[in-house]
Amino acid sequence: MLVIKRILIVLILIVSIVLIAAYFMPKEYAVTKEITINKPVDSVFNYVRYLKNQNKFSVWANIDPKMKSTYRGTDGTVGAISAWESDVKDVGVGEQEITKITEGKRLDFALRFKKPMEDTAQGFMSTEAVPGNQTKVKWGIKGVFPYPMNIMMPMMKMDQMIGNDLQKGLENLKTKMEQ
Repeated sequence: MLVIKRILIVLILIVSIVLIAAYFMPKEYAVTKEITINKPVDSVFNYVRYLKNQNKFSVWANIDPKMKSTYRGTDGTVGAISAWESDVKDVGVGEQEITKITEGKRLDFALRFKKPMEDTAQGFMSTEAVPGNQTKVKWGIKGVFPYPMNIMMPMMKMDQMIGNDLQKGLENLKTKMEQ
């Protein structure tokens, strides 16, 4: 009986330490990547604003060639929604909705993931004219890990996990735009 009591006390202490540590860990993540494209800002912005075009350079859209995509609303305008369904775990089921457009400069969107797990995030793509008739494109995603799940954030390395895919998507965009 004494051994079981000690094991329970140790388990309670371990769980308490983990929960206390999670309380002090960051809950939010933000990842942004950028690239310079040898095209004028208006042509780049007018390409990325359309959700259907984003599927042509996004890494996630290209993981599953059998992914089912549907669109609602007027593409390229606030309220337009791109939804996807895939049996591939890295793609899953979800949707992206354009929430704000700053004409010629920035596109904001909401990401709603349904499978393999429910989650939400915010994203953006921005374009900025740079010398030489070029465009700097930034692509970012930010979200929140709720307590106590946020204890896993340092192990997940969000900048690598999401950042590598954002960077590859930007490289795909650069290749497509500069053809």
